[in-house]
Amino acid sequence: MKEIKSEVLELKLGEKIRKLRQEQRHTLQELADVTGLSKPLLSQIENDQVTPPLATLLRIAKGLKVGIHYFFEEEGDRQKFVLTRGGDGPSSRRRSGADPVQGYLYRPLAPGIRHKQIEPFLIEFEQADWDDSRFYSHEGVEFIYLLEGVLEFHYGTDVMTLLPGDSIYYDSAEPHGYVSTGTEPAKAVAVLYSKD
Repeated sequence: MKEIKSEVLELKLGEKIRKLRQEQRHTLQELADVTGLSKPLLSQIENDQVTPPLATLLRIAKGLKVGIHYFFEEEGDRQKFVLTRGGDGPSSRRRSGADPVQGYLYRPLAPGIRHKQIEPFLIEFEQADWDDSRFYSHEGVEFIYLLEGVLEFHYGTDVMTLLPGDSIYYDSAEPHGYVSTGTEPAKAVAVLYSKD
């Protein structure tokens, strides 16, 4: 647990959001108004008390008029390629629901490239029971390729079970969500595309 906490801090998501918001001279309330997120939630995110799910991060990016890639790059990043080895890079835990152990872990797979049109992640889904609070929606499209485990994927009113080797490409404006239902947490490569 301490290792995950230090990895989350390495991403500095809250610091990057606060810095960009202040550079653009927006108040927390103005950012709340443009994103549809609550002011207290945005404050918790900026203070690294809450790690936002990718859908929330996309809403913040759109509200601040940057691509989601902004949050996963360093100031001096100008690389033309990024090789990410298996154990490299920080991860961020997204917690959902009232139970603090539910959620998923995500790690950016191309953190050194600026102005990417797609953002790839390695995601580990924690095991949980499904409830509708797990639905997310945002502009763009997503692609998930399941590497390990069993993933229950909810898309609108459809429910699908994905097994290793299965993939799904979908319009992420439709409410969607997932839970790991096997004996081990499901792992997948996910690619998000959202117009800036």
